[in-house]
Amino acid sequence: MNTLASPAQLRASFLRWALFMVPLILLVGFAAGQLGSPDTPWFAGLDKPAIYPPPVTFGIVWSVLFVTIGLSLAMVASAWGAVGRGVALAAFAIHFVVTQGWTLVFFGLQDMFAGLMVMGFGIASLLIALALIARVRRTAALLLLPYLAWLCFAAALNYQFIAANPDGGARGASGSETRVEL
Repeated sequence: MNTLASPAQLRASFLRWALFMVPLILLVGFAAGQLGSPDTPWFAGLDKPAIYPPPVTFGIVWSVLFVTIGLSLAMVASAWGAVGRGVALAAFAIHFVVTQGWTLVFFGLQDMFAGLMVMGFGIASLLIALALIARVRRTAALLLLPYLAWLCFAAALNYQFIAANPDGGARGASGSETRVEL
């Protein structure tokens, strides 16, 4: 028997998915943040580009973006029977997990160029995921546009770090080294 769900059932489904997706996205983001940190002598020693915002900005922006990402994915996940729902969720999952690896690559491995490559993959894979998500729920794709904008800004910032620090900074800096220039 094919019946449509009532509006109350649709809202309840979305709410259940939101209560799962938002904490999941926050957890993945938090876990990724533990793989590297800007609180290292290496990062402190880098020349900061002019577009580098105050450090507190990152925590605020990422928190807001993670909530909107979770809500967007909840819209898609609650679209039972929608053509392409599973593919859209899988494409976003691959994008998100790989992109969250940027923290490890940039801060943990102290590799700015590889970090830029991760950002390039992140932007390209998000565009693919957005196209797939838009086929399921257009509003869900629109909710992800600020995230796309932030990834583009992050990639530009990453590039600016490379331009300002062509030597890559003092890799492996533990703070115990002394740099002497004559």
